[in-house]
Amino acid sequence: MSNVTTESTALSGGRVPLEARAGAENFPVALRILPKTTRRHLYALYHYARFVDDLGDEPGAGVTAADRTATLDAFAAEVRRLYGGQRIQHPVLCALAPTVVACRLPAGPLLRLIEANRVDQIVTRYPTVEELVRYCSLSADPVGELVLHVFGQAGPARVALSNRICTALQVIEHLQDVAEDRRRGRVYLPEADLDRFGVRDTDLAAATASSTLRAVVRFEAGRAKSWLDAGAPLLTALRGWARVAVGGYLAGGYATLRALERSGYDPLPGAPRPRRRDIATSWLGVMVRSMG
Repeated sequence: MSNVTTESTALSGGRVPLEARAGAENFPVALRILPKTTRRHLYALYHYARFVDDLGDEPGAGVTAADRTATLDAFAAEVRRLYGGQRIQHPVLCALAPTVVACRLPAGPLLRLIEANRVDQIVTRYPTVEELVRYCSLSADPVGELVLHVFGQAGPARVALSNRICTALQVIEHLQDVAEDRRRGRVYLPEADLDRFGVRDTDLAAATASSTLRAVVRFEAGRAKSWLDAGAPLLTALRGWARVAVGGYLAGGYATLRALERSGYDPLPGAPRPRRRDIATSWLGVMVRSMG
């Protein structure tokens, strides 16, 4: 990995700076107190994940799922060139390359994030929660594993706990974005749960949530919280800045669950977002509990 060669280390194409995009999406406030080098590595990972997501969702007249899959395949090939020590040109990977080398990031999690977006081109609904969790193992869990590598604290037991947290965070994001996902033709609420509560497709397209849809969102939020709780012991297994950062992610999840509760479990008018002070309060709480 030490022979990675890049054409450029600058982001191009007039993209919004990483810090600005992250801030707009409630990137955990705890990251802002991390050392500059660590923060740079985490923002490079964040930008990679966001860029891959954008490739999978690329809009435009005439852009088909096959087109997006081909673009994802080409990007995956560029990732493999990076790990093969070959010259790369893509600005997102050029920005990530120093992090790959410095933190010895494995290629597998990066490629699984691409695979998740390939899945999005052909799978639009999930019959059961188990199938949704398998999707999250591609779309969310790799991010936590990569973060642990940034801090040099990845290991099987820690990654397993991280997966609990990341799956929960992904489900919580799906609960925030029910309306947006529906407009893209995707439903991430398990069909078995929708059927159990009597939710119809017309409920998902309404301006405000029906009582049945609110019941599903409340149910899924409760399950996500139980997953966050199950992953929370990861904090006590971490040391130093890793505990601070992961505590921020965990706190963001808890604060977003409270935002969903404040909305009456109705995400249809707009994605419920946590307040900054709620994230900070949650972060202090999880940090205190991790030291107890």
